[in-house]
Amino acid sequence: MTNNNRNSPGEDEGIRLAKRVAALAGVSRREAELLIENGAVRVDGVPQMLPQSRVLPHQQVEIEAGAKPEPVLPVTLLLYKPAGMATDIAHRLLVAANHHEPERAGLRFLPAHAKAQHCMTPLETGASGLVAYTQEFRIERKLQEDAGILEHEVMVDVAGPVSPEVLARLERSPARVSIGRQSDEQTGLRFALKGARPGQIANICDGVGLRILAMRRIRIGRVPLAGLQPGQWRYLAPHERF
Repeated sequence: MTNNNRNSPGEDEGIRLAKRVAALAGVSRREAELLIENGAVRVDGVPQMLPQSRVLPHQQVEIEAGAKPEPVLPVTLLLYKPAGMATDIAHRLLVAANHHEPERAGLRFLPAHAKAQHCMTPLETGASGLVAYTQEFRIERKLQEDAGILEHEVMVDVAGPVSPEVLARLERSPARVSIGRQSDEQTGLRFALKGARPGQIANICDGVGLRILAMRRIRIGRVPLAGLQPGQWRYLAPHERF
């Protein structure tokens, strides 16, 4: 459907896109908002997904053929939080520009996907790695109910070598700990810890005299960080389970 109205006196400021779409499609204002939020509306050939945006009378508004005014389905987003960013502001990275590029071709990001996202797996500000945000009730309930038994895999770089005695002490902690690499300057440790809480690994390391240089969570349950780079995010795939 296409509308090519020309400008007329008194309409220079335009009208809300939702109002224009409602008139064009013969639907209610709420149904028009749903069409827009689903990415089914273009203004002058450019997708427009904000119902409150304004359009001028001469601008061309098109509605995708066969589009239905249905609610946007809730989604779960997986973010690679950079070190130094607090979890409570990391949701600002959930924008189209940071969508993992290999996934963009098959999954269209909608602004509604970033609204009312709940962070279920916070990280310390100094740590980096996988953080899960969700709008899905079943995922939120799963992560809440299984919080104490869900395993987190975290790579931790500490200063200097780790002696067999210190490693033995680490193995008596709630975590399974192994050495991935080691040099005179630093050691890379792998922690696998069920029910991990922010600050817990730092406390374990402090208890055996280890100084943390970097910390990166690479897995939550069965969901990996995969190929994300710091600041990037992707959708939880339908086949993935925490």
